[in-house]
Formats: sequence, structure tokens, C-alpha cells
Amino acid sequence: MERKPHITLSSLDLERIETLLEKNTSSFPGRDALEAELDRADVLDPQDMPPTVVTMNSTVRFTMLESQKTNTLTLVYPKDMDGSADKVSIFAPVGIALLGLSVGDEFKMPSPTSQVTVRVDAIEFQPENAGELHR
Repeated sequence: MERKPHITLSSLDLERIETLLEKNTSSFPGRDALEAELDRADVLDPQDMPPTVVTMNSTVRFTMLESQKTNTLTLVYPKDMDGSADKVSIFAPVGIALLGLSVGDEFKMPSPTSQVTVRVDAIEFQPENAGELHR
């Protein structure tokens, strides 16, 4: 079995995601995966988050290595999904996979036809790095 990359979460993100999961009693396809990610993460205070880590409301640029296609998405809470193509929910498989990763990390993600290897290339915006510790 392939080893997953190390992940780091801010205590604020962890608290908010756990609250969302408690309120959302219905199941969604990635619920178990999200809970597993939360359980295995290292947790830091928001002011201690390295600027190279994907946190909630971060804008991250990543590449799908097989196709060399690059994409940029902002990781958001479900309430902030507005139909724009540049946002991904923490409840979506891509959002779950990106949370807590660092620049340079790679992960395998299922696609409709196979598996895709995704590499985190850059964090274009991270609230904690911008001083927005309680957004």
C-alpha cells in the first residue's frame, strides 16, 4: 500500500471541520476519508502554520503529472461553494486530498478512468500567512 504524505492542520480548521461533520449527520462519499485525514494530521496553532501548507481558504496550484495539466483551486467550506470553477469543497475528494499537504507533496487520486498523480506546486494564498488567523 502506498504511503500517504504527511499532513498538517491548523487547530482552527480542525475544530471547524469537526463541527461541520457533527452537524452534517448525513453521509457523503468522502466522509470516512476526511475523518481518517483529520485523525492522522499533526495539528498546529494557526499562527504556527508554515506558509507552504494547504489550509482552509488557501489557493493552491497543482499539476496532474500524467497529463501535465495544471490547475488552481481554493479549498473552501461547503457554505462557500458558489458554483465557480475555481473553488473546491472540503467534502469533495480533491478537497479532502489537498487539505494539509505541503508544496512538493504528491498523492494518487482516483479519476473516472484510472488513477491520477497530483503534485502540489505552490500555495498562492494562505490565510494564516496573510495574518488572517480567525477567518
